[in-house]
Amino acid sequence: MKFLRVIVAGPVSSGKSTFVKTASDTGVIETERFATDSTSLLKPQTTVAFDFSRLILSPEMELHIYGTPGQSRFDFMWDLLIQRADAYILLVAAHRADDFSSAREILTYMHQRVQLPMLIGLTHTDCPNAKSVEDVTRELSCLNDVTCPSIVTVNPMDKTSVFNILMMIKSHILKEVDIS
Repeated sequence: MKFLRVIVAGPVSSGKSTFVKTASDTGVIETERFATDSTSLLKPQTTVAFDFSRLILSPEMELHIYGTPGQSRFDFMWDLLIQRADAYILLVAAHRADDFSSAREILTYMHQRVQLPMLIGLTHTDCPNAKSVEDVTRELSCLNDVTCPSIVTVNPMDKTSVFNILMMIKSHILKEVDIS
């Protein structure tokens, strides 16, 4: 059986844990703890190690999906998870422009460590003040970069939306990485 490891990264409250839960066929392992810093203004609990789920694609292939913590103080977990990954998805909340710099930092952090297939998933596009794909592309400094990844909208609460972006990243993996 082939196991493809996909990391889901992004700033706090961009939808990572929800994405991992929605993707799961088999249940989820979570490391949520009560937030004790400014994160508590956004949500009561936060991921402190990783979230994990599996999506069984066929008898021969599974996706293992790992959601990272969003806070940079847990960047050691980003490093541990990305080193064994086949690809990653960076989730960015379109309605929180203040978080775009954090998303850019995560993107830079990952890019400095690995060269893997990746996508940017734009979440919360239906919220007031949500920025367009073009605005987010500009904010993430991707405009003139020939290696800028695709940016697609995704609803982390919708199984079809999550499945579609996972199939896109799987396609990128199979094109670019030898998984034998």
